[in-house]
Order: sequence, then structure tokens, then C-alpha cells
Amino acid sequence: MPEKVRTYESPAIRIVYDPVRCIHAAECVRGLSAVFDPDQRPWIDPSKAAADDIAAVISRCPTGALAYERLEAAARPEPTPSANLVTVSADGPLFLRGRVIVKRADGTTGEELRLALCRCGASTNKPLCDGGHHARGFTDPGAVVRRGASGFAPDGALEVTPQTNGPTLVRGHFTLVDGRGADRGVFEKAAFCRCGASNTKPFCDGSHVAVGFVAD
Repeated sequence: MPEKVRTYESPAIRIVYDPVRCIHAAECVRGLSAVFDPDQRPWIDPSKAAADDIAAVISRCPTGALAYERLEAAARPEPTPSANLVTVSADGPLFLRGRVIVKRADGTTGEELRLALCRCGASTNKPLCDGGHHARGFTDPGAVVRRGASGFAPDGALEVTPQTNGPTLVRGHFTLVDGRGADRGVFEKAAFCRCGASNTKPFCDGSHVAVGFVAD
């Protein structure tokens, strides 16, 4: 059975951890090891640092496995990023950050601030990445040949719709960053490969049909 979402609280902040979404990027451990210590049980202790410092580190979690809610006076959720950003990681997933609305196969939707989308085809938690690219040996430098418009992406939600047995459609203005960290411009929509076979990564070229890719 999947591990349950866990919460850890201090008087100032509540930390929410979803182990299913964690791919061990370790931004939390590197950023604040006093709070996030895998060698301790429990491994998260929000009493060990100021709420501002904890919030800053959690905001760097690329998958959304960690989230927080401020508890001083009135509870305050994590703020929505001011712009939508899609980053193609080298040899890894797509990292999305912003106001991200995921349309699930069962017709329901959910809003996220940060998440990692599988692009190797090996995840057992599609459309989200579960770190399966490591075991598969997925390699792709994250190069982006196509260039979008110059300037800043307008405000608005980013809609993510995985296509049955096909790519992930992303609609809404977003800045696309390649695997070297270079800004490739502003896009309004894209079909991103999630089978791992495309010859035009990170975009889909229809190869999912030839390889018999199956996913909701």
C-alpha cells in the first residue's frame, strides 16, 4: 500500500510530507539538515528552525512532496508563485512550478504549486515522477531546440492534462527552461513526451504509438 501523507507541526508551521511524490532530490536536507535529517526518527522536526527558514527551504522542493502552512495567528497556506515555470531536467522529469491545475483521468482536478512529471515512461505513479528514471537508465540532456516568445509569461493557471497512452498536454503561459538552465522563452501550450521514446524531446513526436506506451 502507498505510504500515507504525514504532517509535522511546531507552534509556527505545519509541514506536510507526501512520500509517494518524493524522488529524493534532497533540497530539504541540503538546505536545512537540522530540520530534515533522514538519520533521525521522525526525520522532520520543525521545532529546530525558524518558520521563515523552513518555508524558504520547502519552496525549493521540486516535486511538491513537501508543503507547508504557516500557523502564527491565522493559518496561511504557501503562497502561489508569481509566474509559471516548466524546467526540463537533464536525465530526469519535468519540474513545474506556479498555479498548476492537473486534470486527472477520472475527470477530477487538483491544484498544485510544485510537481514533477514523468518523461521517461517508467514511473509507477504516472503522470508524476517517482524516480523510476534512475532504474531505467533514462538519459536526455534536456535540450530544447524550439524557442518560444520573448518576454515574461502573463499570469494565469497552467492546465496539465495527461493524454491516455500519449503525451502530457500543458496549456497556459509558462516560461520553459532547458536542462542547462537556459530560458527558452514563453510558451502557450505544448505536448510533452512522457513515454521516453520521442526523438524531439522534451516534446512529443508520436513515438508513443510505435512503442505501445500505456498510461492513463
